[in-house]
Amino acid sequence: MKLLQINPVIRANTSTGRIMQEIGELAMANGWESYIAYSYGRDGVKPCSSKLVPVGNRLDVAWHGLVTRMTDRHGLASCMVTRSFIREIERIKPDIIHIHNIHGYFLNYRILFDYLAKSNVQVMWTVHDCWLYTGHCYYYSYAGCDKWKTHCGNCPQRKEFPTSWFIDRSSQNFSDKKAAFTSIPKERMTIVPVSEWIKGEMQLSFLKDANFQVIHNGINLDNFQICDAESIRAKYGLGNRHVILGVASIWMEEKGWDDFMQMAPLLRDDEVIVLVGVTEEQKKKLPANVIGISRTENVHQLAELYSAAVAFVNPTWQDNYPTVNLEAIACGTPVVTYRTGGSIEAVTDKTGIVVEQGDVLGLLDAVRLIEGRGKVFYQEACRQYALQNFDKNDRYADYIRLYEELLTQTKRN
Repeated sequence: MKLLQINPVIRANTSTGRIMQEIGELAMANGWESYIAYSYGRDGVKPCSSKLVPVGNRLDVAWHGLVTRMTDRHGLASCMVTRSFIREIERIKPDIIHIHNIHGYFLNYRILFDYLAKSNVQVMWTVHDCWLYTGHCYYYSYAGCDKWKTHCGNCPQRKEFPTSWFIDRSSQNFSDKKAAFTSIPKERMTIVPVSEWIKGEMQLSFLKDANFQVIHNGINLDNFQICDAESIRAKYGLGNRHVILGVASIWMEEKGWDDFMQMAPLLRDDEVIVLVGVTEEQKKKLPANVIGISRTENVHQLAELYSAAVAFVNPTWQDNYPTVNLEAIACGTPVVTYRTGGSIEAVTDKTGIVVEQGDVLGLLDAVRLIEGRGKVFYQEACRQYALQNFDKNDRYADYIRLYEELLTQTKRN
């Protein structure tokens, strides 16, 4: 049995790259041959236990990026590269093709899906964002746009990723994606949303008749567990203050940066905000009761910060299934989040509190409710919930089971 996964990046320090590599490792442990196709132009050669299928080069990526910027036709360059990749698919003869992302300046989705529609291979697509069913954007919640439900056009996010400088072709992109992504017979394509939220969104889109199987993301529960937080408190001068923690790879408005800045002047002297992922420029603008950390030195230090916090606050305005929520809960820290996308799906009455979008006072009230109850009220319940629901190995095993189910269906047909 042969598995071929597709994603623009393979680096283990990226979420999709790590997920893809670890699924491949488990597949091999279960008797599969594992292949991974990725953008050589973006990642070069990286260590990987699966057999690698490098796609394109740096010049291809640069050209695809330029076409995107100039014509708003992201995913429709890289014609020769994609035809070469198809020849590799025919050489490998995979039983399952598992797509993670194809929007990454390295493949032509129309050529690829024209081939896949005519082949007999089972296709699985894990959906990490909304790009596959919109005419341009990869998220639309913050922009408040729902054109994707009917037909995109006059895109309000043309200059957002994947950026187009001059032209809006969201209407044509929508039509092209609809034609390509609905071309594979239903019995040969399974869409795997990583949240119930994005499954619900896709059921309102042109993909409404697809086969869906939700598999949530998981985390490494050995890395993220309840830690002694005394050393991290000393390192950042936190003292005995209640720590309100936020973590993001990049802090911007839609991740809740402004919401934290609005919260800061409302804090008491015994409360402090700690934000991880802050740039040097952002640090210069922080008030005295907000501590900015560019990045932690290692994963253990991040787990110590989660453990030190009275609450992890995630005021995100658009998200699918943020793993930072899982990491906090695994470290025994309850989550306070806006009612946004799949951000609420890890939050129960024992693992945190959900607040309506934009209600900064509501966020702070929720934090203080947790302070009043005491961290101990939540800590063990959070950890147990994580053990039962967030183990990445359980989620990867779900993928292997799904692969085997799809192969069984193929043999029956």
